[in-house]
Amino acid sequence: LVFPEEDKYSLYSNLLFKYFLAEGIVCGHDLFVASAKEHPDNILKELPAPLLDDTYGKDPGDEAAAVKSEDFQDSMKIAWRYQNLPKMEASPTSYTKFGHYYDVSKKMSPELIQSVKFHSFYLHEELSSQAKMKTCNMNGAYARLLQSLQRIISQGGFDGSDPQKKQKNVLRIGIQSLGSLLWGDDICCSDTPEDVHSLTKFLYVLRGLLRKSLSACIITVPAHLIQNKAIMERVTNLSDMVVGLESFIGSERETNPLYKDYHGLVHVHQIPRLNSLICDVSDTKDLAFRLKRKLFTIERLHLPPDLSDTVSRTSKQDLAGSAKLLSSGCGAMAIGKKHLDF
Repeated sequence: LVFPEEDKYSLYSNLLFKYFLAEGIVCGHDLFVASAKEHPDNILKELPAPLLDDTYGKDPGDEAAAVKSEDFQDSMKIAWRYQNLPKMEASPTSYTKFGHYYDVSKKMSPELIQSVKFHSFYLHEELSSQAKMKTCNMNGAYARLLQSLQRIISQGGFDGSDPQKKQKNVLRIGIQSLGSLLWGDDICCSDTPEDVHSLTKFLYVLRGLLRKSLSACIITVPAHLIQNKAIMERVTNLSDMVVGLESFIGSERETNPLYKDYHGLVHVHQIPRLNSLICDVSDTKDLAFRLKRKLFTIERLHLPPDLSDTVSRTSKQDLAGSAKLLSSGCGAMAIGKKHLDF
């Protein structure tokens, strides 16, 4: 159960949401997409196109920059005798491909989308087709969503507790903007909401469904709109992985020289831990992301070596204050690959 906290304009969290669904299509998994904001069919039409094996991770601008960087490094040798020395790798770990890569500038072909089974849950259609329902003091929209999920897991052969089912496939579940006002929940508009336990009850039941089924779930949550922070703490405790995306759009960091090469920060609040009842709370505070022409990458945030003389003293103090928010590992060389691209 993965919880990406939405950025202010839901631009980059939606991109991660689509990456998760696109990976399911490429791997041949069944999909279940639930939304109260846009129709799931429209979400599928906007999925990024997969890159070929020989072109994954390559961007024309990156390739040209790499050549220039290599030439620059060669020209900055300490002495000419070092030019004849063999080049050594920074780390003994070898690079192995993991997952697939996608081109955000292109859309996935309809033929590829139609090659997998797709189940949709659009709240506005469900509300118009069924009578009002409220079960166990739970939001009616959440109750309908749970019923739909339970039916698909049981009938689709994803129930791991049923030995009669011969089909062995994975169901990828994507739920968009859960907890927003569009779902009929008031946790985003009041500090003392009426249905304060409705979302947590939904997550309790959902975890039970995921535990007994062959499925994986991603849920985007507008955490910046939730007034009661105790609710977000319960949501975090009920999830396996929680990642927050902080976009620079509309903030003073957008013009800050420290972050000129990035579009936002990545906050890893919680990650799964094997053989343990609790999740690991990561102390990593130096991850940033940027959206290139074709790829979305997560990189280690590197501080500039020095600021130019044109930067004012006030700006330097602001940068120093921002740098204190980063961990001591900022600026260090990452082991293996220097960034994560999708």
